[in-house]
Amino acid sequence: MSAAHERMLAAVFREKREIVVEEWPVPDVGPKEVLIEVSHCGICGTDLHVVLEGMGVRNSIGGHEYSGRVVALGAEVTGWEVGAEVVGGPRVGCGTCPPCRAGRPSLCAGRGSIGMGGFQGAFADFVKVDASQLLAIPEGLGLREAALAEPLAVALHALTLAAPQPGERVLVTGAGPLGLLLIAALRARGLEDVRASEPAPLRREQAGRVGAKRLFEPEQLTMKPIPFDLASDPVDVVFECSGNPAAMETGLGQLDRMGRLVLVGTGIRRPKFDHNRILLNELIVMGAYNYDETGMSDALDLLAAGRLPIEELIEPDGVPLSGLLGALEGLESGALTRKVMIVPRETER
Repeated sequence: MSAAHERMLAAVFREKREIVVEEWPVPDVGPKEVLIEVSHCGICGTDLHVVLEGMGVRNSIGGHEYSGRVVALGAEVTGWEVGAEVVGGPRVGCGTCPPCRAGRPSLCAGRGSIGMGGFQGAFADFVKVDASQLLAIPEGLGLREAALAEPLAVALHALTLAAPQPGERVLVTGAGPLGLLLIAALRARGLEDVRASEPAPLRREQAGRVGAKRLFEPEQLTMKPIPFDLASDPVDVVFECSGNPAAMETGLGQLDRMGRLVLVGTGIRRPKFDHNRILLNELIVMGAYNYDETGMSDALDLLAAGRLPIEELIEPDGVPLSGLLGALEGLESGALTRKVMIVPRETER
């Protein structure tokens, strides 16, 4: 299908804190590609860096946490039909490099440097992707809820790496949308002692609604000055979701001996870790980037199973393309606590 003469609306990044909604051509579909009419697209923490900190590529379209319906198929695409409800997953790894063989395709050696590349995202009416990236939405799971699959897959990858066991004590620092998903996933995995640290009162309260048993302001988490001394009530695992270097440093100080600090949130400023605390207590510090090999399908299955408080994880109202910048600023300030869904088809028509 050629869509060269059709037009769509898209939210286009111009420069720091500037987005314009304008008409673009609907993407042409290549032989192995599909065209998806976007139903919902979540705002990711990366989108805040791209737009509010000006890290984006001018005249680009963001958005990668999306769901929608297939509306066109490339000539060589098989196994899919027009009308199928889908989410878009990651590009397939090479399958032969050491990370791929270890089941960690997010680190595939063939993917090159992290960046926008040529991808034009789903803050638009339509998005095209390679057919190999599609995953079918399970029966009974709505398009709105299915758009949580990508960020939930990120949370599940962090759980895979840290492997918290029932009975262990867990702290999540940063109760934004990703932190909330981690708390909910931890509870769904049977973890009871789940705590959350968050400076914004609304987000702190939301962490309690999705399952955190104990809530803290960051100032309440103190770190002993002597590296071998432990916090008064240490935890086994800390998932750091804010990207704030102070939270990373404080999180390290909350760990019991042999504890694990998992860095999940991205940020520009760098922390300063006490290497003696890591050494003397045999702590593990690790990063969690993107997904498990089956992360997207695992996330869809968990969403479909009804074991997550989905309505507490998504803002109740969808936002049109013209409201994208305001939603980003609401997430930045903490006024919005849950995942915000952009709904392109409800825009200016």
